[in-house]
Amino acid sequence: MAEAGGVSRQSYAAIESGSAVPSTEVALRLAASLGRSVGELFQLPDRPVSYCTGTWGGARAPLPGCRVRLVRIAGCQVAHPVSEEHRPGVPADGVVEAFKKRRVKVRLLSEAPRPVHLSVVGCDPAFGILAHALEREHGIEVSWSQRGSRAALAALAEGKAHIAGAHLYEAESDTWNGRCVRDLIPFPCTRISFAIWEQGILLRPALRDHIYGIGDLADRRLRLLNREEGSGSRELLDEALTLAGVETASVEGYRTAATGHLEVAEGIAAGAADVGIAIRAAGLSRGLGFLSLRQEAYELIVANHFLDLPAVEILLDVLNRPGTRKQVEALGGYDTMNMGRDTA
Repeated sequence: MAEAGGVSRQSYAAIESGSAVPSTEVALRLAASLGRSVGELFQLPDRPVSYCTGTWGGARAPLPGCRVRLVRIAGCQVAHPVSEEHRPGVPADGVVEAFKKRRVKVRLLSEAPRPVHLSVVGCDPAFGILAHALEREHGIEVSWSQRGSRAALAALAEGKAHIAGAHLYEAESDTWNGRCVRDLIPFPCTRISFAIWEQGILLRPALRDHIYGIGDLADRRLRLLNREEGSGSRELLDEALTLAGVETASVEGYRTAATGHLEVAEGIAAGAADVGIAIRAAGLSRGLGFLSLRQEAYELIVANHFLDLPAVEILLDVLNRPGTRKQVEALGGYDTMNMGRDTA
């Protein structure tokens, strides 16, 4: 190798050990002799490791090494876990080094993506269509985290998100979300219609002709994949079980807690459960059967003090495009007639 590089053995040994830097000519000769590029053989010294601290924005305490995206919300740094987005290909700003009292220390990655402009927390998998359009057409980076309705509203109330998604039924008024938003969020908000969707029980394909109602879940041979407490899906399941006179203790898997509709569908498709509570579109994406329970209104709740943000204004514009509605309805089980309208 010393001969190939045109240097002495001592000089080559110094280069190999990292105690000497080769000239451009020597580097090119060594790369050519090995059939590699110069970049593969020689790199700049690592930059000093940088850290930052911020508020933890996830639903569960993070483990060391958890990848995060950072977003500045009302002057505060918030770290959202990439893992909750169900999009493992999303690049991260850093990884968690330490966690204490809802604060995280994040080791920053040298090749970080563009800064996040908008933080959205909710459970509708169709929001990915909007996130993609915002990034592709406007260069707006969205941190999109999967969370149940009450947890999403809590994140908005605590300053950990710009927008929350919710579908909480209020039986006394036969309406959606209004009282919950007023009770859980201490500042004025605007509720924007996203879609009416169908929600019900997802089934393994082999069960399509054997499950006729919610009462069949009491059969202990059926394993349920439930949603987390505080999610609109779990509240719907509880209501349906109560109406059917089924005790939750008789349903195998009732205490399981998946995060998001797609996680329920993926669990059933993988054989981890027989049935689960989720929207029709999630079941269609995995070829599952579906037993409809009801139609629900899914809304985006925006803090009024964020309405003037450019990213929020562009999001509202995208919501009102016919093409966006068609893309969402193509997923199945969605009615987007009122998408983008103020529901107050």
